[in-house]
Amino acid sequence: MAEAYHSQAHVGFAARLLAWWDEHGRKDLPWQHPRTPYRVWVSEIMLQQTQVTTVIPYFRRFMTRFPDVHSLAGSDLDEVLHYWSGLGYYARARNLHRAALLVADELGGVLPETPNALQELPGVGRSTAAAIAAQAYGIRAPILDGNVKRVLARQHRLPGPVSSSKTQKELWRLAERHTPRDRVADYTQAIMDLGATICRRARPQCSLCPVRGSCQALATRDVERFPERAGGRNRRLERRRYFVLVEPAGRCLVERRPELGIWGGLWSPPEREANETLESFLAVAGIHRDLVDEVHAGAPFRHGFSHFDLAVEPVYVRLKAVPTAAHERGGRWIRPGEHALGLSAVAAKLIEANAW
Repeated sequence: MAEAYHSQAHVGFAARLLAWWDEHGRKDLPWQHPRTPYRVWVSEIMLQQTQVTTVIPYFRRFMTRFPDVHSLAGSDLDEVLHYWSGLGYYARARNLHRAALLVADELGGVLPETPNALQELPGVGRSTAAAIAAQAYGIRAPILDGNVKRVLARQHRLPGPVSSSKTQKELWRLAERHTPRDRVADYTQAIMDLGATICRRARPQCSLCPVRGSCQALATRDVERFPERAGGRNRRLERRRYFVLVEPAGRCLVERRPELGIWGGLWSPPEREANETLESFLAVAGIHRDLVDEVHAGAPFRHGFSHFDLAVEPVYVRLKAVPTAAHERGGRWIRPGEHALGLSAVAAKLIEANAW
């Protein structure tokens, strides 16, 4: 009897959700037309920790330049990062490029179909693999992104922070239970849409929710308590000084960042410790002090990451000539809109603020 009840409950949940999506769901997203495996894959990587409205313009530009896996695999990483600039979490772009090389060279340009095979690709985890398999190939595979976690945690009034292994295990069990066998691609989009547009983190629109009748958190009037959060941590503050060197023609010097760490592999004006002096920087960089024409401090600002804030202290240095040492050490001279390098949001802001 209990099994029959659970079966009816999950069919009811999926049926109500699909009926709502048929009328209110998002059906005009660019990766849905056409909904090819390649386009679904790229969109799912972009959508990791990023909202749909932010992703759409990046996705369209990316598809124009890299319309298929072979064009992506045949491009330099710098160009891929350039088209990703501003979208954040740049490891996603590096992994996407690595995976494209693997698919093009070893899989004949065909993206794998099963979730297990998709998880073998760099940057593709369990939920992303399931979302690709469901939407690109119609394979039944439960997903568990942030939106789905929120919907399920509220539906079942699930205690415990979603970051805990115990809660994660229960969420996967519930995701499996609710995923229907038919219309898997539509259901996958529907439950993500519900979390993004109705069952929002703040100010959820419960009166519009198609599954409000079975929502245990709504029944107890504590929807916003779920999903429960782990204990807060104090955000740390890191300070860095950026030396923005500007040569007579107005171009700024950038250098490639290390592959590991924030903005790995991107280009940026030289970043140093907050106590680095101009004289020390010039000496290490091999730039003679006589080449400096003028120096001024830019307005400091902060840039937020998920777990810390970066305090940026710009130092603008106008030079009388281009120093040869910069070329010898792999630096490049660029100006906004006239390069094809990947820049972090902070780097782009620093260069665009160049008053010279």
